[in-house]
Amino acid sequence: MIEILTPPEVARARVTGALVADILQSLRQRAAVGTNLLDIDRWAQEMILGAGAQSCYVDYAPSFGRGPFGHYICTAVNDAVLHGLPHDYALADGDLLTLDLAVLKGGIAADSAVSFIVGRPKSPEDAAMIATTEHALQAGIAAARPGARIGDLSHAIGSVLSGAGYPINTDFGGHGIGSTMHQDPHITNTGRPGRGYVLRPGLLLALEPWIMADTAKLVTDPDGWTLRSATGARTAHSEHTIAITDSGAEILTLPAAAVA
Repeated sequence: MIEILTPPEVARARVTGALVADILQSLRQRAAVGTNLLDIDRWAQEMILGAGAQSCYVDYAPSFGRGPFGHYICTAVNDAVLHGLPHDYALADGDLLTLDLAVLKGGIAADSAVSFIVGRPKSPEDAAMIATTEHALQAGIAAARPGARIGDLSHAIGSVLSGAGYPINTDFGGHGIGSTMHQDPHITNTGRPGRGYVLRPGLLLALEPWIMADTAKLVTDPDGWTLRSATGARTAHSEHTIAITDSGAEILTLPAAAVA
């Protein structure tokens, strides 16, 4: 299903996107050496419910997971990159943490992810990986405009990732979003320009470049959810929800301070 939102629905998407962004910013500020992943999940729950919103994750049970997910946020540490199931783990100095959050408010969902180092960095490669995903995300957003095709976005993202020397996995990527979290079209993190669905105003997309330092192969944890690099290499992941407008792409999941 591909949804094209009306102007009032896009306005509601802005509210949801701002909420997701502000929750992620708060969690990033609170995450420190010694913070337990289950505390991060609890804080996310409190902020989501306190805002009168709903989690997109708690009851989520897709074919690729051992559902339902049962938590309010994805917490992926070091070699974990996607769908990190919160568990009893205290963050250590130098951990690379990814927080991925999707929320529904006013009938419209928004989805965003951020990677960052907890405490003191262990290696400059961690910062380089995070920066590469952020640059790839911005390249994908810059390519998103009415009349462009999904392949244009995939190509822009993939050019940055491969240009920095990282292998690219195409099993998971960006996606349409609207009244539900995951919709068509699927947006791989590499692709050929000029191919795929034509972008129209009112379309919402979640773009999410993610990489593993030295492999494109994933393995699944015994928890049935957490995806890790097959080699144990560290990982990074950046994501924004955008709205296609008449003039280009509007980022919906920027923190209030960044918008100001």
